[in-house]
Amino acid sequence: MVNVTDRINTPISTQELERRWTAVRTEMAKQKIDVLVMQANNDFMGGYVKYFTDIPATNGYVATVIFPLHERMTVIGQGPFNNVRTFAEDGDLLRRGVGQFMTVPSYASAHFSAAYDGQLAEKALAPYVGGKIGLLGTGAISYALVNTLQKGTHSKSEFIDASELVDQIKAIKSPEEISLIRKTAAMQDAAMQAVFASIKPGMRDLELASIAEHVGHRFGSEQGLFLCASGPIGSVPVFGNRHLQNRVIQEGDQFTILIENSGAGGFYTELGRTCILGAASAVMKEEYEFVIEAQDFTLSLLRPGANSKEIWETYNQFMKDHGRPPESRLHCHGQGYDMVERPLVRFDETMPIAANMVIAAHPTYVTDQTYSWSCDTFLIGETENQRLHQFPRQLIELI
Repeated sequence: MVNVTDRINTPISTQELERRWTAVRTEMAKQKIDVLVMQANNDFMGGYVKYFTDIPATNGYVATVIFPLHERMTVIGQGPFNNVRTFAEDGDLLRRGVGQFMTVPSYASAHFSAAYDGQLAEKALAPYVGGKIGLLGTGAISYALVNTLQKGTHSKSEFIDASELVDQIKAIKSPEEISLIRKTAAMQDAAMQAVFASIKPGMRDLELASIAEHVGHRFGSEQGLFLCASGPIGSVPVFGNRHLQNRVIQEGDQFTILIENSGAGGFYTELGRTCILGAASAVMKEEYEFVIEAQDFTLSLLRPGANSKEIWETYNQFMKDHGRPPESRLHCHGQGYDMVERPLVRFDETMPIAANMVIAAHPTYVTDQTYSWSCDTFLIGETENQRLHQFPRQLIELI
């Protein structure tokens, strides 16, 4: 028999999975939802699939999960045509809580296969024709899936967006989840230390990103983004992805990196810093001191029950009062199985802050001489918030 720990990288306990399923089904019953449908094709923003199954979607291959109110799940994934595996009541060690696993070789790059996943979902949803079907993460579910269902046997079923139901549960972390998230933050501290210990003139930005990635893999990381950039003092090197990481670092340069990878168990945190291969300018130091002040001000607002819109507005007024540009994107957000998870602390978010949320705060702005920022992840407490990273909040001068 296969041991689950031999196959799964840091499996979530069955007790934790059952806690999630029970909490979600309790709310489904209250809202008279018969079944939930979710879909993802990556493990950066595919958190619903991972949350319910403990198996991430990857590689751009679609994973579809059917989660009924009373029955075990059906999972539809990549594989041969006409392949259906059924599991006994005690389940399968790799697919806990799953009653059947159906496969089809569909690909986003082959338009004629777009309906294949929906056709299998239609079979799995046959018991719920005319019922109430909740969709999770409508921004991630393909048009082809919903179109196939609504134009087929489920033309008279009621479809609703049930994301809010699950988001309220998923955003508040359990003790087991918090323990794994702490390990992710420690992993990123080690990766940042390794990057800054290795940097030297003549290296490309990409080489340093690869060091952070390698350290992550040693600690059980599966996926992540490593955004970075270098440039002379006085320039504005806004970090970018690997396609933009070809620059060769010079003596006296600054180098900035955001380590944004998942740790063992699949949870994300993020850590961002800037180092200088020499001495920082006075203006860099001044702006970084203000960035930390802005981050601390944000933390003072992140209290249980606080309104995200009000935090956003208060923070932006703080920036204006100090002669800095207000945020127009996102400076603060939840994290978990999604690299960016609710709540998004800004004007369009309705979810209030709660204890045991995990939130990244990265105040960022550009001046004519600096790219000023710092990034850490925090655990929201009942009375006090905790920074999960131990890496120093300072400009690192490598003199």
